[in-house]
Amino acid sequence: MYIQKLFFTTAIFMFVCIYAFCQKQTGNNSNYVPQKKIICNNGAVVSAHWLASKAGVAILKKGGNAIDAAIATQLVLAVVYPAAGNIGGGGFMVAHFTNGKNISLDFREKAPEKASRNMYLDSAGNAQINASQDGHLAAGVPGTIAGLFASMKYAKLPFAVLIESAINLAENGFAISASQARSFNRTKKEFIELNFSTIAFVKENEWKAGDVLIQKDLANTLKRIRDNGQKGFYEGETAKLIVAEMQKGKGIISLEDLKKYEAKERSVVDFTYKGYQIITMPLPSSGGVILQQMMKMIEDKNIALMQFQSAASVQLMVELERRAYADRAEFLGDPDFVNVPINTLVSTNYLNARMKDYVPGKAGSSKNTMAGIIKESEETTHLSVTDMDGNAVSVTTTLNGGYGSRTVVGGAGFLLNNEMDDFSIKQGVPNMYGALGNEKNAIAPGKRMLSSMTPTLVLKNGFPYLVLGTPGGTTIPTSIFQTLVNILEFNMSAEEAVNKPKFHHQWLPDIVSVEKDFAKKIVKQLENMGYKIVIRDAWSKTDLIQIQNHAKGSKTIIAVGDKRGDDDAQGY
Repeated sequence: MYIQKLFFTTAIFMFVCIYAFCQKQTGNNSNYVPQKKIICNNGAVVSAHWLASKAGVAILKKGGNAIDAAIATQLVLAVVYPAAGNIGGGGFMVAHFTNGKNISLDFREKAPEKASRNMYLDSAGNAQINASQDGHLAAGVPGTIAGLFASMKYAKLPFAVLIESAINLAENGFAISASQARSFNRTKKEFIELNFSTIAFVKENEWKAGDVLIQKDLANTLKRIRDNGQKGFYEGETAKLIVAEMQKGKGIISLEDLKKYEAKERSVVDFTYKGYQIITMPLPSSGGVILQQMMKMIEDKNIALMQFQSAASVQLMVELERRAYADRAEFLGDPDFVNVPINTLVSTNYLNARMKDYVPGKAGSSKNTMAGIIKESEETTHLSVTDMDGNAVSVTTTLNGGYGSRTVVGGAGFLLNNEMDDFSIKQGVPNMYGALGNEKNAIAPGKRMLSSMTPTLVLKNGFPYLVLGTPGGTTIPTSIFQTLVNILEFNMSAEEAVNKPKFHHQWLPDIVSVEKDFAKKIVKQLENMGYKIVIRDAWSKTDLIQIQNHAKGSKTIIAVGDKRGDDDAQGY
């Protein structure tokens, strides 16, 4: 009897242990509430999903650095956050290392070789935006995996260790949140219409919180990347599956396009603002140029005296945004293909001239305020990381729209982007985010489309002070701008700076968008000035890390995930 009881007790104990292990491995915790803030001393990760943030911190605890953690976090996001986390899209990385080196890595998607200037126009010359946004023809050549391997030279741990959590979560599954369930259900019709095979994101009944998402095909793709490196994606079985999928839906990505893709290290945008050093992303990100223009236009205006989101401070910031976005439409494109007058665009004389027609208390007009005169030739996700040595990494990646093209590569299990819509498919025709462009951002084979992603670092006395970024399409630069002003000018805490309501202006359409919790009194005052105000659902999901007292040797890390999403802050 005793032996039987002992056997029974042992069996129960083992079952509980195995169950707990499986829960840990698969992330089957449907009751998890995202941790929005953590204060720690060693390292931190903030991302769009708690499983990704936890995976990144686990890598830091294993001895990895901020790059290692960023790689692991991105790979887990590709599994647990399919609306934007990806291996079928692209993105940008900005990093600061303890030796003082700052780098930016461009792994933006490229137009396939068969792409052409007017590929989305019908015989009458009308823009067919459904073709640039939906399905196979909307996809650019993915850059994410190339970006991960390009950053590996700065990492410490083997890639097989960094990808392990992502493989486990894809193979064994994880419990989806209520917001993910709603998102899958909303997109079901498009998933069915735009795919030729059964995909993991569609089920017969409605998805609900706690349902487990298993992605076997994606797990196998990740294993091929683990075993064969970059070639495990851009060549071999996965590449063949991508091209086979293209052929099903009249897409144009070829084996040669995939094999030729390379991520590119570029010189960072590096400027000062009242003693702070701001490091951000260069072209083909428009965000870095726009951010520099706006910060420099505001630097001499004493906005702190105007106070946070008073009618005066908001009006000033709206007018800066108007001018920067007018310049975006006129001058910006892939610097490998077009000449962009960057030095002039960010020069003091030029920016002072841009503000000459600014009238406090009176709304400007985008009919009158065009791009400057120069005499020379959304869905997205972000993660912020810092480690115990003081390295800092800011990464923004994207599929463009939510779930990208909504097309999954059959047999490979990952979604393809719809980044071709970020080109100017026809002059005067806005993309899905309302952004306009011209020949500078026209489609050309091998060209990278203009982006708004703005991964950003702020250094104070030479040490990382802020690590931040956000999704949100064309609202990204203005959200980063406002978050920086909230901290650097209005002396807000990291938590307040992230969560306070945001506003946005992008030249055209000539409207000011404000989030629902924006002060109604200020809305009325802006309308009285002549602005057209549109109240919108929240768009910013800023993930921010603030490092205090670093120079004194006893740093405090404050990591904050935006209240607007499932964003989660982890650290130790």
